[in-house]
Amino acid sequence: MVAYSKKVMDHFAAPRNVGEIEDADGIGEIGNPVCGDMMTFYIKVKNNIIEDVKFKTFGCGAAIAVSSMVSEMAMGKTLDEAMEIENKDVAEELDGLPRNKMHCSNLGADALHLAIKDFKKKHKK
Repeated sequence: MVAYSKKVMDHFAAPRNVGEIEDADGIGEIGNPVCGDMMTFYIKVKNNIIEDVKFKTFGCGAAIAVSSMVSEMAMGKTLDEAMEIENKDVAEELDGLPRNKMHCSNLGADALHLAIKDFKKKHKK
C-alpha cells in the first residue's frame, strides 16, 4: 500500500479551491495519458496579483491533493512569484509524495504556469 503524508490525505479529503471561474483571466490544462490524471486551473488576476484560483482535477488522490496545494501556494502571489512554484516545491509542501506518484500526479505547477501564460497571451500590451 502507498503511504501518503497527513497533508496529502488532508488535501485529498478536503480539497481547497475546487471549482471553475466563469470569467477566468487565464486557464491552464494539462494531463498525463499514462495515468489519466487531468488538471485544469483557472486564475483571476488583479494588478498583477493572483486574487483567485480554482481547479478541476480528474485523477487519483495525489493529483487532487497536489492541485489543492498549488491553489493555496499561488493565492495572493504576483504572476512572477507564482511562475517560480515548481512541482518539487509542491511535493515538499505536501511533506512528500510516493515516488510512483511524482511523474503523473505532480503536474499542478505546470497547469498553473499554463494558466499564467494564457493570461499573459490574452493581455499582451
